[in-house]
Amino acid sequence: MAKKYRGISLFSGAGGMDIGFKRAGIEVLVANEIDKHACITYNYNHSESFLIRGDIREHIEEIGEYDNIDVIFGGPPCQGFSVAGKMDPYDERSTLIWSFLDVVKKVKPKSFVIENVKALATLKKWSGVKNKIIQTSNDMGYSCYPFILNSAEFGVPQKRERVFFIGFKDKHVNEEVLLSRFDKYKCNPKTIREIIGHLGPAGSESNPKTCVAKITLAGKPVMRKSPYAGMIFNGIGRPLNLDGASSTLPASMGGNKTPIVDEGLLYNNEKDDWVVEYHKGLREGMIEPKYGEAPSRLRRLTAKEAALLQTFPEDYEFKGTKTAIYKQIGNAVPCDLAQVVANVVIEELENRLVNLNETLKESSFNNLKKVVQEFVKERDWEKFHNPKNLSMSIAIESAELMELFQWKSIEESVNGLSSEDRANIKDEVADIMIYCLSLCNKLNIDIEEAILKKMEKNKKKYPKPNK
Repeated sequence: MAKKYRGISLFSGAGGMDIGFKRAGIEVLVANEIDKHACITYNYNHSESFLIRGDIREHIEEIGEYDNIDVIFGGPPCQGFSVAGKMDPYDERSTLIWSFLDVVKKVKPKSFVIENVKALATLKKWSGVKNKIIQTSNDMGYSCYPFILNSAEFGVPQKRERVFFIGFKDKHVNEEVLLSRFDKYKCNPKTIREIIGHLGPAGSESNPKTCVAKITLAGKPVMRKSPYAGMIFNGIGRPLNLDGASSTLPASMGGNKTPIVDEGLLYNNEKDDWVVEYHKGLREGMIEPKYGEAPSRLRRLTAKEAALLQTFPEDYEFKGTKTAIYKQIGNAVPCDLAQVVANVVIEELENRLVNLNETLKESSFNNLKKVVQEFVKERDWEKFHNPKNLSMSIAIESAELMELFQWKSIEESVNGLSSEDRANIKDEVADIMIYCLSLCNKLNIDIEEAILKKMEKNKKKYPKPNK
């Protein structure tokens, strides 16, 4: 029976991240959220988890009473860091990241995951905050790395980039290995058409119309190469390419910031793509831009459709006003991406061997080359002075190289396995050693040559053995 992991959810919102972590096998014992509408939604859909309502700063002691926690996860408010916001370093909401880490310090979980906007990890303006998150985590005994993930690369029908700070207690974690764990979950997303097409037209029983904001043509459009970028309509809500992935869904949906859907193209089998043709006419000067209402076939994305693009289950129920529901959906971490993150955390907690055939991408070889060169340089060469043992030394080098890259030891990997599985592990070890040698060849590092050169320098100390 698979182990049941124990988790705590912070800044839980409507529970999107919780869905992914629960699917991965994590039992969420307690959650915390302050928004009243999100609390109702969370309680309705996650009745098995105890929800603490209110400001997290007033409940740190209460949450701290939970022990033996494997992971704390959540997405502290990001408005202060977001390029879509004011980027105000004094925004009180931005300080709640430290409240998250205060809970980590109190509970001492085996791992934690902080989700936030990409800008926190990439913009120079926020480098001090990013470094402080990492340093604070290190000071508490956690290795911590920020990972920028695009949900569309993990099967989510939405291009949404976010940073995930992932930390592990009393454990050195290799960043390359974690990246390799993420790599194996990468897959192409379904299209918007595939995700929402079965719901029926907006206003039908299965797809209620939740946004009535008018769609009007811009008198002074902002043109871009793509018809799905720029601003050819008034407002920030842009048209969606039904045969691709959605752009990032904002929490400000509900009015003219709500994306636009061509219902004629989606349901009525219209042959022409009105948005593409209109955009083409504007670019080529065949159409004079003029303010006016857009064709009736264009309408706003419904809340039901938005939830599916965030990979919420179709039967998930949101509570509150229409504006509050759109906000809950837009603020959520896509459920399927959350599950990938949770899977990676569990794999690392369990010290699972990485599938070495997928471990390293071409882009990582330059960094690895430096590491391997340093590795070869610093070995204890005394054990290699006998050329007759050269083949054995290569095997030892391979095993040590495996450990250097945080590929877990065999003893850690075989606990609880059957004798048959143990035999398979031995075969896997052989594969690992072969892989290490092929890796060194690919990096133009000849371990045999390095050993022999070192032996030549030390031939006085290690005389050539008798034949």
